[in-house]
Amino acid sequence: MSSELHFGNLSVSIFGESHGAGIGVVIDGLPAGIELDTEKILGFMARRAPKKDGMSTRRSEKDTPEILSGFYNGKTTGTPLSAVIRNTDTRSQDYGNIVSAARPGHADYTGYMRYNGANDPRGGGHFSGRLTAPLVFAGAVCGQILEKRGINSCAHILAIDGVYDESFNTLDISEDTMESIKCRTMPVIDESKGDEMKEHVRAAAEALDSVGGIVECAVIGLPAGIGSPMFDGLENRISQAVFGIPAVKAIAFGKGFGFAEMRGSEANDPMYMDNGTVKTSTNNNGGIYGGISSGMPVIFTVAVKPTPSIAQPQKTVDFISGQNAELVIKGRHDACIVPRAVPVVEAAVNIAVLSFLI
Repeated sequence: MSSELHFGNLSVSIFGESHGAGIGVVIDGLPAGIELDTEKILGFMARRAPKKDGMSTRRSEKDTPEILSGFYNGKTTGTPLSAVIRNTDTRSQDYGNIVSAARPGHADYTGYMRYNGANDPRGGGHFSGRLTAPLVFAGAVCGQILEKRGINSCAHILAIDGVYDESFNTLDISEDTMESIKCRTMPVIDESKGDEMKEHVRAAAEALDSVGGIVECAVIGLPAGIGSPMFDGLENRISQAVFGIPAVKAIAFGKGFGFAEMRGSEANDPMYMDNGTVKTSTNNNGGIYGGISSGMPVIFTVAVKPTPSIAQPQKTVDFISGQNAELVIKGRHDACIVPRAVPVVEAAVNIAVLSFLI
């Protein structure tokens, strides 16, 4: 099976391995004649790239997409839009000891079993977070198309290692707020919390460990009536796209698991008319009912696990010899991938939302 999202008329297929010659994406089903700003695409992708801040991997990739098809004279042609990103800073020798010794928390063992030992283990192969670069390219393209329709998305770090940022105002999120968050190295609402988060990440790195966190994402401008009931709803497609991001382990819409501790009188969103538009005075349900948008901001949170590649010795198994083993992971890894996951979450939701509109 390929790594492909297939939503209605829109499909996105990701290919490549972390330490192969390159990685890339094919987007099929985009309308013809859509103008795309390639500089904005590069800017979106730069937000995912490692930063020289002591928290990110020291692997340095330019992540410059080479568009191969589907784009001419600044516009989409209507044929599949494909792009490749060359890998230029690989150090495959760092992964010689994981050919048979599984890294705890990684897909080394499961990938070996799924592909009968033919998988590429270098840098995690096709299971690596490196594969989010072409996903971000696709999301940047879809985001520009959504913006032309007045629909915008934005994510921020809600928490890292127990340090919490402010939450979005679930009733009213301005485009100015969104743009200011996207311009920050630490994409948070309260910049003082971002500084505190950095200290926690650095402390974990010094302890040869890693930390996880939560990303909160919002979509504004989406009209009511977008989605479907049951198996092909707005929540379903967003969730499928978001779970394509390595290290994502949970997603919740609106109050999410908080609903379990609420009464109906608290959980329900009272409705009212505002100049002919139906609105709600709370947004506990995250702008979605029955898999269909209500017209209120779509709000969800995503849990990102700590980076499994840590430098501490870990107990594992040699799954070829069938022996217990101890493993010390080499290579260049993020002590926390949450900041870099923020634009990836935006990219995933852009793809899911656009799929309902074309």
